[in-house]
Amino acid sequence: MPKYAILSDIHANSDALKVVLEKCRELEIDKYVSLGDIVGYNADPALCMRQTRDLNFCAMVRGNHDDYVASGNTEMSGFNVNAKKAISWTRDQLDASERSYLGSIPYQAMMPICGVTLVHATLDTPENWGYIFGIHDAAGNFSYQKSRYCFCGHSHVPVAFDMQPTGGAMGRGIDIIADWTSNRAHPENDTDFTVADELSVDCRIGHKYLFNIGSIGQPRNGDPRASFAVLDTGKNRVTRYRIPYDVASAQQKILDAGLPERLAVRLGAGL
Repeated sequence: MPKYAILSDIHANSDALKVVLEKCRELEIDKYVSLGDIVGYNADPALCMRQTRDLNFCAMVRGNHDDYVASGNTEMSGFNVNAKKAISWTRDQLDASERSYLGSIPYQAMMPICGVTLVHATLDTPENWGYIFGIHDAAGNFSYQKSRYCFCGHSHVPVAFDMQPTGGAMGRGIDIIADWTSNRAHPENDTDFTVADELSVDCRIGHKYLFNIGSIGQPRNGDPRASFAVLDTGKNRVTRYRIPYDVASAQQKILDAGLPERLAVRLGAGL
């Protein structure tokens, strides 16, 4: 049974993507999946597009940064000034075929053979770019989820939910998987990000699961390490990995490109 690497929110950070793909080779990943936002924020959009296209994703969905880069949208509703500047800069770095490719990616995808639904944001209106943070948000998503698993990104904050077979509307029967949201390798030491850690969830028959796997290229949960997940279909197991990478290199590339300094600063803090 294949193992799938679930990648999300790479955001043009080739330094982070490099270590994630090295880990995937070590794990002997069979297939790759993208939850969107290959570009935006960081300074290597064309390189990250080449690297990800070489993976031959078996399934992928479009993120809001991918969408805005492809569409030429100048309003970019909901974006702060730094994000808007990064989108405009990214458009100039990509040729027409690359922008067209981003615009061709669907908002939602199904992988029926392994019971998986993919979306960047939420299943109810994926193109409106809503967020899933708590049980109330998860309940709304589960009401549209027909598959055993749903993987999403967008918030850059890992969170996971387990809906029991008796689950219903508005959170009844839905539990948050608390360990999945933890951002520390060792909670007693707020500065210990030196060792890559992993957290596995063994998924039970009859339950539905919703996993936000966090971000490779711009984590926002206080942990600057690149975050991604692996679905092992043979073991019914989802594992999230957090991998240290050369943050200083990514920061310097942002500054050298003339992108907003704030985008470089936040990488070091995972915010």
